[in-house]
Amino acid sequence: MFRKVLVPFSILIGLIVFSTGDLAAQTKKTREELEKQKAEVQARLLEFDKILKQTTATKKNSIGELNAVTRQFQTQTRLVNTLDREVKLINQEIQETEDKIESLEVQLKELKAEYGRMIYNASKLNRGLSIVSFVFSSANFNQLYSRLMYLKQYTDSRKQQAAQIEKLSLELIDQRALLDDKKAEKEKVLAEEQKERAALDKMKREQQGLVNTLTSKEKEIKKQITATKKQQDQLNKMIKQVIEDEIRRAEAAAKKENSTATKSSGSSMPMTPEVAALSKSFAGNQGRLPWPVETGFVSQGYGTYPHPTLKGITMESDGIDIRTQPNSNIRAVFDGTVTKITTMPGFGGTVIIKHGEYYTMYSKLKTISVKSGQTVSAKDVIGQVATGADGEAEVHFQTWKGLTVMNPSAWLTSK
Repeated sequence: MFRKVLVPFSILIGLIVFSTGDLAAQTKKTREELEKQKAEVQARLLEFDKILKQTTATKKNSIGELNAVTRQFQTQTRLVNTLDREVKLINQEIQETEDKIESLEVQLKELKAEYGRMIYNASKLNRGLSIVSFVFSSANFNQLYSRLMYLKQYTDSRKQQAAQIEKLSLELIDQRALLDDKKAEKEKVLAEEQKERAALDKMKREQQGLVNTLTSKEKEIKKQITATKKQQDQLNKMIKQVIEDEIRRAEAAAKKENSTATKSSGSSMPMTPEVAALSKSFAGNQGRLPWPVETGFVSQGYGTYPHPTLKGITMESDGIDIRTQPNSNIRAVFDGTVTKITTMPGFGGTVIIKHGEYYTMYSKLKTISVKSGQTVSAKDVIGQVATGADGEAEVHFQTWKGLTVMNPSAWLTSK
């Protein structure tokens, strides 16, 4: 009789453990990932807010301002989407908790019914005999011993059954409390989501207002685009000249007697073992380089893309513009040697740093604190960012391998 009681119960408890354990672990992992993403997005929005607030008094209706608002809008959208996913996850957790409560209620009901049957069967078991009479009416010692063991097993089983009923009852109380907490958490996140959606709508209106204003200035903007394109061409011509000169010097040095410089396949120039090691180290850090500013966001990306307000007009850039706070320090992104310091029209102070066969360029600096030929390490300050007439503080950043320009965003650590 007691085997019939114990076996179904052990299976029942096993189902509780295995059906909820894996699910809870997966939900916890999803929650941790979501919380991490939420924290990162919120940190980025605080960064946006801090930077953009500092230009409130001087900001103008410009492409730079539109780019900044657009980036902020995209990040705000990410936050709203993250909160929406958090609500869905909480709904899932609420459903899982409700399912567990329902399952516990069924299991508890079955355990209590099973316990009741045990008591009822016990009353009929000995056909009215007392326990003492039942034991001492044994025909021999072996039967006496068997009846004693039987009673012990019966007593232990009843105790175990009662303990499990109490355990499930307490777990049911905990799950109901957890359900109340989840519902309260959901209301809190829904309120937060509603607030952030209102902020998103406000950004959308501001973005559209800038688009409308800039669209009405088509002739002026086209003139600015033409002037900027000319300045970019001059900047690229300068950096290509610097790199070509470096390649020629490296080739001349390689021809000298006792030179250890060699040119490997895929390299742009001969390199000594030391220079080759530096170049390899730079290449190995793709996607992990620190940003040239401590705080900032990409206000204009790399490559060719349509103009944000003028149809049929394309923009192009061989680097990225990073919006930051006025007077921010500009930092080297990797170990290297300062190869060129100059001033360029439309780009202000410009520094080129050599990292083996790789080069990084930093423009729009108001002050420069390094000298040509100086060795620098990653995160060393090389100058301060300039602030334009529109109140925007931006650094223009480029990366090159030999004479091939690369997308800087692919080299910097992601934000």
